[in-house]
Amino acid sequence: MRIAVIQFPGSNCERETLLALTRAGMVGEEFLWNQDSSKLNDYAGFVIVGGFSYEDRGRAGAIASLDPLMLTLKEQSKLGKPILGICNGAQILVETGLVPGVENDKVAMALTQNLRIQNDKVLGAGFYNAWVHMRLADDYQLNAFTRKVKSQAVLKLPVAHGEGRFVIPPALLMEMKTQGMHVFQYCDAYGKITSEFPTNPNGSVDNIAAVSNKAGNVMAMMPHPERTPNGDAIFQSMKDYIESGYVQTVAPLYYYPRHPNLSTYVKTGHELITKLIITDNEAMSVENALNRADIFSNVSRYTHWEIECESEEVLEQIKATGVLFNDRKEKLIARNDVIARNDGAHFLVRLKDNILGQQKLQMLQTHFNIPGIKSIKHSVIWDIHEQIPSYSCSYEKEKEELPGLLKPKSRGDFINSIINSNVIYNPYAYDCYYY
Repeated sequence: MRIAVIQFPGSNCERETLLALTRAGMVGEEFLWNQDSSKLNDYAGFVIVGGFSYEDRGRAGAIASLDPLMLTLKEQSKLGKPILGICNGAQILVETGLVPGVENDKVAMALTQNLRIQNDKVLGAGFYNAWVHMRLADDYQLNAFTRKVKSQAVLKLPVAHGEGRFVIPPALLMEMKTQGMHVFQYCDAYGKITSEFPTNPNGSVDNIAAVSNKAGNVMAMMPHPERTPNGDAIFQSMKDYIESGYVQTVAPLYYYPRHPNLSTYVKTGHELITKLIITDNEAMSVENALNRADIFSNVSRYTHWEIECESEEVLEQIKATGVLFNDRKEKLIARNDVIARNDGAHFLVRLKDNILGQQKLQMLQTHFNIPGIKSIKHSVIWDIHEQIPSYSCSYEKEKEELPGLLKPKSRGDFINSIINSNVIYNPYAYDCYYY
């Protein structure tokens, strides 16, 4: 029983996963993102391992989700084969739309930045590494990964992630709970579910630690069951499911997501826009991902701060602290320089929770004692222009047969293709504006 252990650049949990599969009586084999994806047809199941694919550039899982290999995994999932995504693998499954499994595999939820919340106060945000407890939800789905898990068992597993907070629209969450798709929930050592940190380590809605698709053969989970024998029952369930030969075809969820209509950004304070002096690897990765999706582009990225303060003097004090930007690595850019070209698309993307902006505000007020600051909002500006690849051919017939030789899109089609790719933002965790 061969299981493909899927790795992207930056994956780092393959050894633990191979050992867990061996303990469960299966044969794990490493499968790299740049191998011939048609060979996946020969495997009985798949595990997308944890780590930091493409260094979490853009956002965790976004770049890997556009890899052609994921199209093959979608086909394999429709055959009923089990797919387990752990941590970064879970983020990839969410960004691919394989979970929760709405019509046409549309992206319908988000895994976004952690929030450690206690007594309605945010104690911290970002990366968190600890042991946590989880158990099956009361109305869990009996699926490919829960068959051997005892209903009352409390599993102690490690977590290590910066973007593990499930954000799910209320209507979709209600349907998922009806179907038992919120499979595992964070709890305390006694199985009690409370929403506060540290029981809920990342602020995930409804304490969700793992979700599945409706058919039950695809599951995205943030804790690491492969790193401890405590999680072996999940892999044993996977083996039992494969041996049963059970394939269930189900209709998609009723919930159908739609991208919101974007509005034009209107500033409410002072703007500070910075650009890296050094090579921007994140912009390069997004550009490569768009190109792989046949959205041939040239991409630039800027950091945007919107500051509401009492005076220009206060603004200069803020700039002098170095809290918002490092002048050794970044330079200030005028707004007109960002939008100088009108033949492309400019998007301002902001995390709905504005976590980084709030953290910077607190630092400036408490550490630097700068008065008169009302708010600070952090965003990213994506400056994207169409860049059609050129080919040199001697014969007109060869030019016509080149699959990559495309005519330029209309500006509207180009903008829509970027938005629909989901590579620059996930609408469930971010707001996006035309800039």
